[in-house]
Amino acid sequence: MMEVEVDEKDLKSAGAELLKDGRRGIRIHGWEIESRKRYILTSSALQQWEQNLRTCHLPEMVFGQNCLVLKHVGSGTKMHSMLSMLWLLETGGFASCSSSCCCQMEIQKHERGEISEKGLGLHWEDCEEKLDVAALTLKEPILFYDEVVLYEDELADNGVSLLVKVRVMPSSWFLLLRFWLRVDGVLMRLRDTRMHCVFDESANPAILREGCWREGTFQTLSAKGYTTDSASYSDPSIIGQRPPIIMHQTQKLIDPGTL
Repeated sequence: MMEVEVDEKDLKSAGAELLKDGRRGIRIHGWEIESRKRYILTSSALQQWEQNLRTCHLPEMVFGQNCLVLKHVGSGTKMHSMLSMLWLLETGGFASCSSSCCCQMEIQKHERGEISEKGLGLHWEDCEEKLDVAALTLKEPILFYDEVVLYEDELADNGVSLLVKVRVMPSSWFLLLRFWLRVDGVLMRLRDTRMHCVFDESANPAILREGCWREGTFQTLSAKGYTTDSASYSDPSIIGQRPPIIMHQTQKLIDPGTL
């Protein structure tokens, strides 16, 4: 994980402050962003989860109480990624809206990647806008960064992981939710959800969300001239652009008052 040293002068200049009382996070421009990391589920807790989810194939290391929470105090918009709500959804989607105006990134056990809208208050609308990659490459100071693993498993011939990363700069925050599956000699699957929010003075935050699903067989990659050596495919951040795109979608959060 990338280590970030935060300069107090940068925090003060951005009007930000780190959370206190042992909490890990930051307050900035009306947002409170907090990450929480706990222990791997015990064998008994894992068994209970498998019963709740009606499966016997959970990854070896499940961090059931790990989470990332982003809350916009003024509007009540709240986003969080945590696995303890996994069994609340029975049909498609890695994101849903609750009646308490929370956008909850709840990861489906089948990782199908559809977007399901439930409840009232928030609405995501397809758009032609793209994430401002140039803005994300500006040499701004990083005020807060964390990487939260939700589960991972690395066996002899395959691997799977689900994690969320957040980066906070003076001008915006950026989030990446990544699911990665590798079955050596068979296929690779990468599903990324990226979110970007530029800070402004409006009552409701402007958030852009981009979802991308890439998947390819080792045979397909070999036909394109890529190596089929499994050791070369352990890090999705390095080779994630190789599998072909199956689905790509960009959406923006719509102010309920404009509907």
